[in-house]
Amino acid sequence: MKNFLTFSFMMCAILAFSQRGMTGDKTFKNRFPTEVFNEVSNASLVLINEVDHDIIVSVRDQEKNFLRHIYIRNNDRYTFEKLPITRLYVQFKSKDFYYEDRERTNINFGEKHTFNFFFDASKLGNYYQITEEEFFKP
Repeated sequence: MKNFLTFSFMMCAILAFSQRGMTGDKTFKNRFPTEVFNEVSNASLVLINEVDHDIIVSVRDQEKNFLRHIYIRNNDRYTFEKLPITRLYVQFKSKDFYYEDRERTNINFGEKHTFNFFFDASKLGNYYQITEEEFFKP
């Protein structure tokens, strides 16, 4: 009986934590094309998730072509390195909705940028809702 309870407890703990991804996972790898890297640009973008749930972020270039995507847990951060020199569009999936940031981030040679995801009712207009097709567009 004691072994059964120990085994049951361990299985419940494993199942509880197995449902949620880890920061850095490529959740939709099969739905996006290959990721784009630039070895000489030395540019990076730090993404900080300060909302109360996990998000999936997609970064696109100035022509809205896919660059990369990533899964970020709440209160965690991830750094995209070796980004091409371009103007970035940041899109993200938050719960059941897809959004795009209204502001564009210019990435130049050797620059390091930070992008925070947070909920602030006064800044609700910073994002606009997009469709699932726009989010997964190649």
